[in-house]
Amino acid sequence: MNRTLEPSAQAALASDAYARRLTARLTEGSAELPYDITERLRAARVQALARRKRPAAQTSTRTTPAQVLLPAGGGAAMLAGGGDERGSWWRALMTSVPLLALLAGLVFINASQDERQATELAEVDAALLADDLPLSAYADPGFVQYLRVSGSAP
Repeated sequence: MNRTLEPSAQAALASDAYARRLTARLTEGSAELPYDITERLRAARVQALARRKRPAAQTSTRTTPAQVLLPAGGGAAMLAGGGDERGSWWRALMTSVPLLALLAGLVFINASQDERQATELAEVDAALLADDLPLSAYADPGFVQYLRVSGSAP
């Protein structure tokens, strides 16, 4: 029987053939270039070959943790592990607890600020109504600030 190559092996052979054709074409055109450009191209070629050889040697000797943990389909990685449906409601509940605590804190802060503001306005109104002041005092823009600072009527 004839054995056909795997698609990944066929793709690797095709990319190698393309690279050889491209290299030959670039080599033909490089004869007309100045010396400094050809030296930079040679250095870049040496670096590219070194990078290409390095990952091939590393992947054949050992597998990286990312290859072990991530699914083969290239989907999204999950922090909690596998697709356990039993614990999904529990994880959803545990992730929503901090959000609910934050929301409750914001509601409490808003309510306390509203109460504090209402108390301050009530104190100013009580001071205005309790004292006998001339009408010009009520028109003064700094009068409310004076009542807040002094805590009593003049």
